[in-house]
Amino acid sequence: MITFIGTHECKLDGKGRIQLPVSLRKQLPGDGLQEFVIRRSIFSKCLELYPKTEWDKELEKINRLSRYKPENADFIRRFMAGSKSVELDASGRILIAKDLLNYAEISKDVVIASQLNILEIWDKEKYEQTVNDPNIDFAALAQTVMQDVSDETPKKL
Repeated sequence: MITFIGTHECKLDGKGRIQLPVSLRKQLPGDGLQEFVIRRSIFSKCLELYPKTEWDKELEKINRLSRYKPENADFIRRFMAGSKSVELDASGRILIAKDLLNYAEISKDVVIASQLNILEIWDKEKYEQTVNDPNIDFAALAQTVMQDVSDETPKKL
């Protein structure tokens, strides 16, 4: 499984391309030249960049859904909406389609942030607003989310 580390700033060029920072490309398996799938995020106004191997794992799960249930068909339709295959060019850039740029409201300054096995692509201002949201108490969120994940058995007092 691929695990990305880091938050990286870059620029969107006039043709809708961003250059994946070298530090991220070094985290890719093999020679770093890889196929990706880019799609709209479910929960945030950003884009998700999946290495093809990780995308295939997601599709395996989704493929188990019965398409004869309307809610499953609706989910699949929305999950796949706007999804596109992209590849790094010789300069380490990916081309982002206009409809995806419009969805995420990405203009010039971009943040690429690790989301473990995928990367999120954000408009820099929107990313900063999201991670610095004063309505979210990160310490309380961490406690709620991580309290049952411990690797160790709690010690009795």
